[in-house]
Amino acid sequence: MRALRAGLTLALGAEGWLGRREDAQAAPGLLGRLPVLPVAAAADLPAVPGGPAGRGPRELAKDRLPRPAQLESRPAHPRALWVVEQLRPERLRGDGDRRACDFREDDSVRAYHRATNADYRGSGFDRGHLAAAANHRWSQKAMDDTFFLSNVAPQVPHLNQNAWNNLEKYSRSLTRSYQNVYVCTGPLFLPRTEADGKSYVKYQVIGKNHVAVPTHFFKVLILEAAGGQIELHSYVMPNAPVDEAIPLERFLVPVESIERASGLLFVPNILARAGSLKAITAGSK
Repeated sequence: MRALRAGLTLALGAEGWLGRREDAQAAPGLLGRLPVLPVAAAADLPAVPGGPAGRGPRELAKDRLPRPAQLESRPAHPRALWVVEQLRPERLRGDGDRRACDFREDDSVRAYHRATNADYRGSGFDRGHLAAAANHRWSQKAMDDTFFLSNVAPQVPHLNQNAWNNLEKYSRSLTRSYQNVYVCTGPLFLPRTEADGKSYVKYQVIGKNHVAVPTHFFKVLILEAAGGQIELHSYVMPNAPVDEAIPLERFLVPVESIERASGLLFVPNILARAGSLKAITAGSK
């Protein structure tokens, strides 16, 4: 499993990210078995503009993010189950040029567990970023590394290029209003009730590597104000064409529904340190 080579502020779980170098010998179990996930090793990160003193990756991870024990190991999965980014205004500007980037295989993943560009060719799906390329303009290398196919999931083109893109833009805009913006993104595979009254989880797979096509995508925005107040905005969108005219707030859901579907826990980890939390759902603003 590669430590994602750019300075992306990505995490696979709380101690999972910051501990790849520092604690690798102490945590060979779950962390060593985790599926393909873009993970940044703190020692590999170049200097990041605007990084606040005293609030490094360890503090972010232990206070705000899901923990490794909450992530089920799925050793043969050719894409991330979830990624976490920290967005800051300084990181949204720079010389990173999307036109210089190419989607490529993640050679830290065993070949028979690895997604390839051929899997997507002719599938009708976009290679949808989980960690958005535009979130990492501060470094060409950072942007390049968002194009590993381990940071990608099959996404309906209309969704990827319209409503989901609008949600990504909105996430970036929040850096103007909050001291810290953390974004957790991932695929979901949700059940659907069929004519027989029973619920089933069904999804398409593409390519010879059987890359799973999510039924939905989630994005949880963890927003920290200058005074320390924490807000959660949690969204779920179907992996289907979505009318751009529908306001983003219509896709707000209780964070508990994402916790239940993804196996991650956000609220307990935040409350353990922050003491209070405001969860924003549709109609609650």
